[in-house]
Amino acid sequence: MSNFDEMPYFLRAECLKLFISNEVSSSTTPILFRLTSGQRVVGYNALLFPQVCDVYLKARNAGALLPSQIHIAERAEILVRGLATVGIIALVDEATGYQRIREARALATILERFIAKELQPWTKAFPYEFYQQIFRLKCWSGPDGVKRPSVIGHYTNDFVYKRLAPGVLDELRERSPRLSSGHRRNRHHQWFTPEIGHPKLKEHLAAVIALMRASPNWDSFAAAFNAHFSRYGETMLLSLDDQF
Repeated sequence: MSNFDEMPYFLRAECLKLFISNEVSSSTTPILFRLTSGQRVVGYNALLFPQVCDVYLKARNAGALLPSQIHIAERAEILVRGLATVGIIALVDEATGYQRIREARALATILERFIAKELQPWTKAFPYEFYQQIFRLKCWSGPDGVKRPSVIGHYTNDFVYKRLAPGVLDELRERSPRLSSGHRRNRHHQWFTPEIGHPKLKEHLAAVIALMRASPNWDSFAAAFNAHFSRYGETMLLSLDDQF
């Protein structure tokens, strides 16, 4: 991996140096972040993208590009035009409020795929091992013949429902509000669609249990899990001082 103080590889060509402004140089500071898969990668501020395109276009207009670089400038011109169109659409959407409608529709589509319109018959969704591993990692006695601590409900929401898809937990809570007793009338997973919701839940639980099996204690599991699965709506940024 290149040194963070170096110019990004796509701006290192000697013929580009005259066209790289101080503003562009200051925008090339890399950003470390983690994908939802847990992989650590290096990225750049999105605002650098149109600036890089502008550098190539200026170099082309000045006749400074090598023949092997002309195709890059041609693509940069296409991208700049596309960005201008998208920018205008975004401005109109923001002014008219349509952007919020678009986001709401996208979320509604996700929830429609995950959550059924009617309550589904109860089926066993959480393997017994899910609870066995929680008790083992927390060094609790049980779970056989022991009442499950209420905090397990919090763990279930955090490690499962908050990580399946955006808005899922909020929608489930709205579908099954708490009764005066503090309990819910139905289990969350009873609202999942058999085509998408339940298979995704089963797949996710298998991954959670696999990490539990491989972890010697609760802290180790929590760290490994958070490294692999982000809560929707959160971006996991890494300090530049972290070992990469």
